[in-house]
Amino acid sequence: MVVAPTYAWQMPKVVERWIRETEFEGTKDIYIVLTCGGSVGNAAAYAKKLCAEKGLHFSGLALVAMPNNYVALSNTPDKAECAAILEKAGERIVSLAALIQKGEPFPEAAISFKDRMNSGPVNGLFYALFVHDKGFAASEACVSCGKCAQRCPLNNIRISDGKPVWNGNCTHCMACIGGCPTEAIEYKSASKGNRRYYIMKD
Repeated sequence: MVVAPTYAWQMPKVVERWIRETEFEGTKDIYIVLTCGGSVGNAAAYAKKLCAEKGLHFSGLALVAMPNNYVALSNTPDKAECAAILEKAGERIVSLAALIQKGEPFPEAAISFKDRMNSGPVNGLFYALFVHDKGFAASEACVSCGKCAQRCPLNNIRISDGKPVWNGNCTHCMACIGGCPTEAIEYKSASKGNRRYYIMKD
């Protein structure tokens, strides 16, 4: 099973690259779970094609809705709403796990023209225009704890003169900005005033 966050109605390109480069052992049945705050668009069609290229059996793609944490473009829900979304996510995960245990495929969702557009040309434009690290910066509130560098899944952040420096290989997971203990990291002016949200354990 592959679990990944999704941005702009597709799985992140870094996850797609990992799947392409990884040699899988054991079962050829692949279940893909995407976490996001809304729709996954037509991501299943792209995932199915990727599995075929890898010689894997696509057993379906499912969405687990999570609280939006994309503070680079929007605000996150308040604490109570986050808790309610997480509770529903837990129930959804249990139901998906039951299907996997039975060896049954995930149900196919109906795909609209909008879904196809969002996962196709819109997704390509989104990555080209927005998914980079040029907008990230740390304010004077930074205490040089280095947690942003430790949390970055791509090792894209280094600490220089006590401040984080981004090195151009960002997938916009928001771990650095969401998990900063002093809320010192901003993405241009878009994140200012937006509530941070981070649930990973260090």
